Amino acid sequence: MKYLLYALLVAYLAFACQSNATETAEETVVETPQTETSEPPQKETPPNELTFLETAIGTIPVHSSFEGVEPLFNKNNDTTYVINFWATWCKPCVEELPYFEKIASSYNNEKVQVILVSLDFKRQLETKLKDFLAANQLKSQVVVLTDSKYNNWIDKVNEDWGGAIPVTMIYNAEKRTFFGDQFSDFEELETALKDFI
Repeated sequence: MKYLLYALLVAYLAFACQSNATETAEETVVETPQTETSEPPQKETPPNELTFLETAIGTIPVHSSFEGVEPLFNKNNDTTYVINFWATWCKPCVEELPYFEKIASSYNNEKVQVILVSLDFKRQLETKLKDFLAANQLKSQVVVLTDSKYNNWIDKVNEDWGGAIPVTMIYNAEKRTFFGDQFSDFEELETALKDFI
């Protein structure tokens, strides 16, 4: 009797699993509607979601895709732009931030603009980044980029960029140079900038 109950239980479980697998397979069958044109469907490009983060240094823009910050790399005027990619979790980035702050204050009467592009994680903006900005009172322009699809956009900054930070782009209407490492001191950064002004 015991073996008969055991056999019935095994048969029931096998039937239930087979029935469930059939139902799952039936549920996943999706018919694609026939269209009259032979053009392939076009992928929708998600719009750049722009939000703002209220911080101790003011309201800073938060871009969800690189397209939001891309115009910063394509200005054609008489200003020299110093654009640094950094994050609060990157020790070398934090070490060199004072150099950029000193450039911003030392050259505030010249046509030089320092832009700090934070790559902090979206989930840490309200906590880690906000606290960092409050503690350090950065004077340079800060923007946030939360686009984690790095391979889709780092080549748009520079083809030599492997993805590590910190990196810096200095450019103006006549010239553009990419710096793929941390600046060792303020003098090194200032020397790089002086080639442009």
